[in-house]
Amino acid sequence: MARPHLTLAALATAAVPGIDLVNASGFTAHGDADYLSALLTDRDGSHWIIRIPRNPRAEAQQSADLVALRALSPGVRERLPFTISTYAGQVAHGSTRAIVYRFVYGSKVGLGDLGAGPDGLAASAGRALAAVHSLQTGFVADAGLPQLAPIEALRSAVSVIDRAAATGLVPQPLLERWQKAVDDQALWQFQPAVINGALSAESLLVQDRTVTGILGWHDLRVGDPARDLAWVLGARDEGAVDSAFDAYLGVRPGDRQVRQRATLYAELEVAKWLLHGTDTRSTDIVDDAVEMLGGLVDSTENDVMNPLHTQKVPTAPTSVQASAAPAAGAGAAAGAGAATATATGPTDAEDGIVHSDEELAEFLARAERAV
Repeated sequence: MARPHLTLAALATAAVPGIDLVNASGFTAHGDADYLSALLTDRDGSHWIIRIPRNPRAEAQQSADLVALRALSPGVRERLPFTISTYAGQVAHGSTRAIVYRFVYGSKVGLGDLGAGPDGLAASAGRALAAVHSLQTGFVADAGLPQLAPIEALRSAVSVIDRAAATGLVPQPLLERWQKAVDDQALWQFQPAVINGALSAESLLVQDRTVTGILGWHDLRVGDPARDLAWVLGARDEGAVDSAFDAYLGVRPGDRQVRQRATLYAELEVAKWLLHGTDTRSTDIVDDAVEMLGGLVDSTENDVMNPLHTQKVPTAPTSVQASAAPAAGAGAAAGAGAATATATGPTDAEDGIVHSDEELAEFLARAERAV
């Protein structure tokens, strides 16, 4: 019986006309058991990867990734400071298909490898993601890929919170923290951008403390850029986290609440893990999630200086404002700040709970009028 990597090499020669292979080896560097993969070497020294999905979920993901790679045209790619996989060919194999890609060079890293400082890996990752989010969105629409507005990002977060709350296993302080975030109009005033949608530290390829490639584009879409940054918050080195966001905001300074939304998304990943455990009736997963939620309570209660919701500037009573005579220039600036805080703050009539689509639409409409 032929060894798997030799079978894959034979498939690659059928998938890519003119390829002249001189070596093939099993490839497990990505640690992905969902695919049978091989690293191939051409006579000219170039390298290729061939992958066959092992299950329907992997097959669907590979198909979505292929759509995204085709949407990422050469004109789009030249605007990015790193390399993306390039589709080379495919061939039928049983009930599925084998797909060949050009190899993307670089080493895998972990969250612990994100070094702090402007020249560190964390800053390079921040700049790489800012480049993705700075792309024009038209090619995503042309490819028929999802385009999500802020209201849809908010609705998704509310849904996760509501479902997690229904389990009765989420500590009340966390529910209150998350509810304040989804009630905060200013937090959800962002410009949707091109996002990878499925990023983690495993997505990055690195060389000399620089991101040289990003893998896994199956969730390419227009959406909330904060989703692509949530994984960074898993780094234990707070300096590395700060470096990533500082570098990101140095390129895209307009989204002042991106870190707060990224933090919310990162915390809601634990809620999703809990829901996965309840859906699959896995007591091990549920117990693990409950323990993680307890750790979140401890860390957030001790970090009162970084709430998820925006801090509102207090305003003076009307009688005080009427009698005050602020100095020219400084008074005008203070007045403008007070007006902004008042306009974006909640009204007395609000109950602070957002659930229905109509309420969500009205919620964001008020926020847009307040800006």
